[in-house]
Amino acid sequence: MENRWRGEVMLVVNDQHHRMRLTLGALAELEEDLSEPSLMALVQRFETGGFSTRDVLALLCAGLRGGGIDMSPDSLAQAEIDGGPMRAAQAAAELLARAFMVQS
Repeated sequence: MENRWRGEVMLVVNDQHHRMRLTLGALAELEEDLSEPSLMALVQRFETGGFSTRDVLALLCAGLRGGGIDMSPDSLAQAEIDGGPMRAAQAAAELLARAFMVQS
């Protein structure tokens, strides 16, 4: 089970459940990998629906790394994700949202 307060999101890849989360290091890598000036620009891409498949793969790979699984975007692109592309995009958006969630 995921811990939302830690920013965790579950994803089933090749019939295995994986707990993902975005660490500070992963967020810094995302800025560089996706050529964004800031994470807010990436968040805005997701909020406006302007994200690409590359964005989704990069976010999911970063989240998997944060959860202890090292998987390349090429490997993930060939993997079977339960729920297909829609679930992948939803999980990527959840990762971003939970990374910036403020606990009250």
